[in-house]
Amino acid sequence: MKSPDIISAIVRQLEESYHQQSWHGTNLRGSIRGVPLTQALWRPSPNRHNIWEVVVHCAYWKYTVRRRLTGEKRGSFPLKGSNWFKRSPDGTEEQWKKDVRLLEEMHYLLVEEVKKLSAFDLIKHTAGSKFTNLQTITGIAMHDVYHAGQIQLLKRLQK
Repeated sequence: MKSPDIISAIVRQLEESYHQQSWHGTNLRGSIRGVPLTQALWRPSPNRHNIWEVVVHCAYWKYTVRRRLTGEKRGSFPLKGSNWFKRSPDGTEEQWKKDVRLLEEMHYLLVEEVKKLSAFDLIKHTAGSKFTNLQTITGIAMHDVYHAGQIQLLKRLQK
Protein backbone atom coordinates (compact mmCIF):
# COMPACT_ATOMS: atom_id res chain seq x y z
CA MET A 1 0.00 0.00 0.00
CA LYS A 2 1.37 3.38 -0.98
CA SER A 3 1.66 5.82 1.90
CA PRO A 4 -0.16 9.12 1.42
CA ASP A 5 1.82 12.27 0.88
CA ILE A 6 1.89 14.74 3.76
CA ILE A 7 -0.48 17.25 2.13
CA SER A 8 -3.10 14.55 1.49
CA ALA A 9 -2.76 13.38 5.09
CA ILE A 10 -3.25 16.91 6.41
CA VAL A 11 -6.28 17.45 4.16
CA ARG A 12 -7.72 14.19 5.48
CA GLN A 13 -7.21 15.46 9.05
CA LEU A 14 -9.00 18.71 8.23
CA GLU A 15 -11.87 16.83 6.62
CA GLU A 16 -12.26 14.33 9.49
CA SER A 17 -12.24 17.05 12.11
CA TYR A 18 -14.89 18.96 10.17
CA HIS A 19 -17.26 16.64 8.30
CA GLN A 20 -15.93 13.22 7.29
CA GLN A 21 -16.28 10.09 9.37
CA SER A 22 -13.63 9.91 12.08
CA TRP A 23 -12.69 7.49 14.82
CA HIS A 24 -12.97 10.08 17.60
CA GLY A 25 -16.69 10.60 17.30
CA THR A 26 -18.70 13.63 16.33
CA ASN A 27 -16.87 16.22 14.27
CA LEU A 28 -17.74 19.91 14.02
CA ARG A 29 -20.27 19.67 11.18
CA GLY A 30 -21.85 16.61 12.77
CA SER A 31 -22.25 18.47 16.05
CA ILE A 32 -24.47 21.11 14.42
CA ARG A 33 -26.39 18.84 12.03
CA GLY A 34 -30.10 19.24 12.72
CA VAL A 35 -29.62 21.92 15.40
CA PRO A 36 -32.71 24.17 15.30
CA LEU A 37 -32.54 27.91 15.90
CA THR A 38 -33.82 27.66 19.49
CA GLN A 39 -31.04 25.23 20.38
CA ALA A 40 -28.41 27.30 18.54
CA LEU A 41 -29.42 30.38 20.56
CA TRP A 42 -29.55 28.75 24.02
CA ARG A 43 -26.94 29.92 26.54
CA PRO A 44 -25.96 28.04 29.70
CA SER A 45 -25.76 31.45 31.43
CA PRO A 46 -26.05 35.07 30.27
CA ASN A 47 -22.33 35.66 29.65
CA ARG A 48 -21.56 32.35 27.93
CA HIS A 49 -21.42 31.63 24.21
CA ASN A 50 -24.16 29.74 22.44
CA ILE A 51 -23.81 27.18 19.65
CA TRP A 52 -24.43 29.80 16.98
CA GLU A 53 -21.57 31.97 18.27
CA VAL A 54 -19.25 28.95 18.37
CA VAL A 55 -20.11 28.22 14.72
CA VAL A 56 -19.24 31.76 13.60
CA HIS A 57 -16.09 31.71 15.76
CA CYS A 58 -14.97 28.54 13.98
CA ALA A 59 -15.71 30.08 10.58
CA TYR A 60 -13.61 33.11 11.53
CA TRP A 61 -10.61 31.02 12.55
CA LYS A 62 -10.76 28.92 9.37
CA TYR A 63 -10.69 32.22 7.48
CA THR A 64 -7.78 33.44 9.61
CA VAL A 65 -5.69 30.33 8.98
CA ARG A 66 -6.34 30.58 5.24
CA ARG A 67 -5.46 34.27 5.32
CA ARG A 68 -2.20 33.49 7.12
CA LEU A 69 -1.32 30.85 4.52
CA THR A 70 -2.01 33.17 1.60
CA GLY A 71 -0.67 36.39 3.08
CA GLU A 72 -4.05 38.02 2.46
CA LYS A 73 -4.67 41.21 4.40
CA ARG A 74 -7.02 41.36 7.36
CA GLY A 75 -10.51 42.64 6.95
CA SER A 76 -11.85 40.37 4.24
CA PHE A 77 -14.00 38.20 6.52
CA PRO A 78 -17.66 38.65 5.50
CA LEU A 79 -18.68 39.80 9.02
CA LYS A 80 -17.47 42.85 10.92
CA GLY A 81 -15.34 42.06 13.96
CA SER A 82 -13.05 39.25 14.97
CA ASN A 83 -12.90 36.08 17.06
CA TRP A 84 -16.32 36.08 18.77
CA PHE A 85 -19.44 37.45 17.11
CA LYS A 86 -22.50 38.09 19.27
CA ARG A 87 -25.64 36.59 17.78
CA SER A 88 -28.95 38.21 18.62
CA PRO A 89 -31.62 36.32 20.53
CA ASP A 90 -33.92 37.72 17.82
CA GLY A 91 -31.97 35.90 15.11
CA THR A 92 -33.92 34.04 12.47
CA GLU A 93 -33.67 30.51 11.12
CA GLU A 94 -32.52 32.03 7.82
CA GLN A 95 -29.68 33.93 9.55
CA TRP A 96 -28.63 30.79 11.45
CA LYS A 97 -28.51 28.77 8.22
CA LYS A 98 -26.56 31.56 6.53
CA ASP A 99 -23.89 31.41 9.24
CA VAL A 100 -23.72 27.61 8.93
CA ARG A 101 -23.14 28.11 5.19
CA LEU A 102 -20.41 30.64 6.06
CA LEU A 103 -18.68 27.95 8.13
CA GLU A 104 -18.99 25.54 5.18
CA GLU A 105 -17.53 28.11 2.80
CA MET A 106 -14.61 28.98 5.07
CA HIS A 107 -13.82 25.28 5.49
CA TYR A 108 -13.92 24.66 1.76
CA LEU A 109 -11.67 27.66 1.00
CA LEU A 110 -9.17 26.58 3.66
CA VAL A 111 -8.97 23.01 2.35
CA GLU A 112 -8.48 24.24 -1.22
CA GLU A 113 -5.62 26.47 -0.06
CA VAL A 114 -3.95 23.65 1.87
CA LYS A 115 -4.11 21.44 -1.24
CA LYS A 116 -1.95 24.00 -3.06
CA LEU A 117 0.89 23.72 -0.54
CA SER A 118 4.05 21.70 -0.93
CA ALA A 119 5.71 19.72 1.83
CA PHE A 120 8.34 22.47 1.96
CA ASP A 121 5.63 25.10 2.56
CA LEU A 122 4.66 23.27 5.76
CA ILE A 123 7.90 24.12 7.52
CA LYS A 124 7.67 27.81 6.66
CA HIS A 125 6.46 30.29 9.24
CA THR A 126 3.65 32.67 8.44
CA ALA A 127 4.68 36.32 8.60
CA GLY A 128 5.28 37.41 12.18
CA SER A 129 4.42 34.01 13.67
CA LYS A 130 6.45 31.60 15.76
CA PHE A 131 4.38 28.71 14.39
CA THR A 132 4.90 26.84 11.14
CA ASN A 133 2.19 26.38 8.56
CA LEU A 134 1.98 22.73 9.63
CA GLN A 135 1.37 23.71 13.26
CA THR A 136 -1.23 26.26 12.21
CA ILE A 137 -3.11 23.86 9.95
CA THR A 138 -3.12 20.97 12.40
CA GLY A 139 -4.11 23.47 15.08
CA ILE A 140 -7.25 24.47 13.18
CA ALA A 141 -8.21 20.80 12.87
CA MET A 142 -7.83 20.43 16.65
CA HIS A 143 -9.84 23.64 17.07
CA ASP A 144 -12.74 22.03 15.17
CA VAL A 145 -12.66 18.93 17.35
CA TYR A 146 -12.47 21.01 20.54
CA HIS A 147 -15.51 23.08 19.56
CA ALA A 148 -17.41 20.01 18.35
CA GLY A 149 -17.08 18.66 21.90
CA GLN A 150 -18.13 22.00 23.33
CA ILE A 151 -21.24 22.02 21.13
CA GLN A 152 -22.08 18.45 22.12
CA LEU A 153 -21.87 19.52 25.77
CA LEU A 154 -24.07 22.57 25.20
CA LYS A 155 -26.68 20.34 23.54
CA ARG A 156 -26.66 17.93 26.49
CA LEU A 157 -26.91 20.73 29.04
CA GLN A 158 -30.15 21.86 27.40
CA LYS A 159 -31.90 18.56 28.16
